[in-house]
Amino acid sequence: MMAEELAAVRCDLEDFAAEVFEPFARADQRRWGGVYLRGLLLDGRRKSVEPMAARLGEDGNRQPLAHFITISPWDPAHIRARLAWRMQQVINPTALVIDDTGFLKDGDSSACVSRQYTGTAGKVTNCQAGVSLHLASDGASAAVDWRLFLPESWDPASPKADPDKVARRAPCGIPVEVGHVEKWQLALDMIDETRSWGIDIPLAVADGGYGDTAAFRLGLEERGLTYVVGISTTTTAQPEEAQPHTPPYGGRGPRPRPVYPELARTVKNLVIAAGRKAARPVQWREGSRPGSGRSGVKRMYSRFVALRIRPAGRGIRKNTDGLELPVRWLLAEWPADQSEPVQFWLSNLPADTALAILVRTAKLRWRIEHDYREMKQALGLAHFEGRTWRGWHHHVTLVSVAHAFCTLQRMTRSPKGTASA
Repeated sequence: MMAEELAAVRCDLEDFAAEVFEPFARADQRRWGGVYLRGLLLDGRRKSVEPMAARLGEDGNRQPLAHFITISPWDPAHIRARLAWRMQQVINPTALVIDDTGFLKDGDSSACVSRQYTGTAGKVTNCQAGVSLHLASDGASAAVDWRLFLPESWDPASPKADPDKVARRAPCGIPVEVGHVEKWQLALDMIDETRSWGIDIPLAVADGGYGDTAAFRLGLEERGLTYVVGISTTTTAQPEEAQPHTPPYGGRGPRPRPVYPELARTVKNLVIAAGRKAARPVQWREGSRPGSGRSGVKRMYSRFVALRIRPAGRGIRKNTDGLELPVRWLLAEWPADQSEPVQFWLSNLPADTALAILVRTAKLRWRIEHDYREMKQALGLAHFEGRTWRGWHHHVTLVSVAHAFCTLQRMTRSPKGTASA
């Protein structure tokens, strides 16, 4: 990179840090926030305090840097709110995307570490789990809120509490009022928090880890949100035309409740019953690899089936005729070279929503995989070596700030210049 370009990037970073770190109460917090941010952005394999301090030259004072990230009592929510305001202006987000990622650990001393499933490893392993909320559009995304998932084994009020883990709560600085909360509820809490910041985006996207939970979908609807969420193949539903009927009343006991004449079927069976003829080709974006697309890159293309269905189970609502399951969209991806559909989504978008819109919204989640990859591989998301609740939240917040700065540079500078930076 040319000297003048490097100077411009440094100037941009200083201006960005000054804006995002404005909520810090003290000048020393603003200073060390900027130093930590530069440490995350510098080249280097590890982005924990000690190796970053070694790369930071005259600013590489390990002790105050460690104090800032693990002990200093600043509220990360204030920084996240400022970051969300800034990135909303640039990204023009069309959706809130919720996801979670694992932080693999060798020991068991860090806050909320437990043996649990994580998609990061694709298995049950020793890790922390973080739930994140991202502002996303087709062109860019930014993680603006985080929660550290506290397993039941860490909750003294849970029947599954582990005495050893409960005893580590105090050394880890876990607040007394923090107990076990399911990830889908953490996601709803983050939506509420971002709304309190003035970020009001009416569409939510999530994978099957959230979409399979009817209470999560109901929570979105109670907040007036539309959604496209992944679901498993075993989710059951009635076809749209199905109607409940009331069995004859024998004159004794409570009157029978309305029931559907047929058992609910799995979404997989409903799509297979519709047949391959129902699948339509959709291109939802162009990828980054060479291919045959209009711009010379690979097209992201597949075949999809969209059906109107009535999801079974919770979410039943009353109407004048009795009990009726609400009508929703079922979207399924059925590639031409596959014998059956491979992926499913549920949505409460309006009945006249075009297939291409359903597909593009469902596939918007890919941006979050990109965010995680960049934050982990380049910015040290999983490199925090502290053991405290506060330190984890401080670290992931500053990694999000570093990632947002990289996103801004990509959007305002040439690809070549950004790569050099």
